[in-house]
Amino acid sequence: MTLRTDEIAVIGGGVIGLTSAIALAEDGFRVRVLRREAAGATTSAVAGGLCWPYRIQPYERAVRWSVRSFEVLSVLARRPRETGARMVAGTMAVGTAPGDHAPRESDDGVEDGLAAWYEAVPGLRRARPEELLAGSASGWRARTPLVDMPAHLGYLERRLTAAGGTLEQRTVSSLEEAGRSAGLLVNCSGLGARDLVPDPDVHPVQGQLVVVENPGIEEWYVRADTGAADTTYLLPQPYGLVLGGTAVEHAWSREPDPAVARAIVARCARHVPALAGARILAHRVGLRPARPAVRLEAERLAGGALCVHNYGHGGAGATVAWGCADEVLRTVREIRDGDRR
Repeated sequence: MTLRTDEIAVIGGGVIGLTSAIALAEDGFRVRVLRREAAGATTSAVAGGLCWPYRIQPYERAVRWSVRSFEVLSVLARRPRETGARMVAGTMAVGTAPGDHAPRESDDGVEDGLAAWYEAVPGLRRARPEELLAGSASGWRARTPLVDMPAHLGYLERRLTAAGGTLEQRTVSSLEEAGRSAGLLVNCSGLGARDLVPDPDVHPVQGQLVVVENPGIEEWYVRADTGAADTTYLLPQPYGLVLGGTAVEHAWSREPDPAVARAIVARCARHVPALAGARILAHRVGLRPARPAVRLEAERLAGGALCVHNYGHGGAGATVAWGCADEVLRTVREIRDGDRR
């Protein structure tokens, strides 16, 4: 079957779908994004926006994708008002839980397997005692991209349409059905892949956060031990200070829990006492599309259409999006070139 490059359909309008569509469209492919809801209603819009690998496997591939995204977002951060991306200094607190993804001391100073990510972060260093927030025993200092996700998603939509891509509001009931009207599919359906593929390995990891009036915090702070249901982070965004958070496996509710919100504020206030009385601006809940490992591979569907799957990014969608988009593009090129031979 010859690949009809003028009919590539990307399923999903979050950050993974939009970046994949942009990579294809800017390479000359004609692309349309099929999305059930506008980008502002996706889980991507709820994300805190810090570029740092979190809750994603396989970790070595995720590191490579993250390094590429760091490069892209660093360039976009030169135009923060347009792109929503900024470079912001902050602290990643070192956890004590086994498998914590914060850097730990080893023979070479960085945990084996994560060296590529830490080498990609310019100026990464040990935090001095006076730079640590109250309650932090140690940590690492870095300047990384911090993305205002609602603004960034709007930028991605504009960039896609400028490249000739289109956005179509519709619900895709099956991959086979979508494949009948497109030469190739790119499945970026996130949590929807559980039913669409179907893939029972896909499940939600519920995240709740609180947006408060910023009392003057200019740097980000994160403490998120692997596997912990409660995390602590402070992310200064233009619309307020984002406080987090939670990571509850297999929880489907999108309704904020007032008790959880109070606990989030209390945890953050232990580090910054001024937050105890900060005015609350918003409560948000998102369902991270988790999977034991990201699925990024091509498959021939029952109806004959080709599908490149790109889903299961957990809590790192914004962090790995551009790296995954590059891999999607390479895969589509290989399919096209194989058909031409």
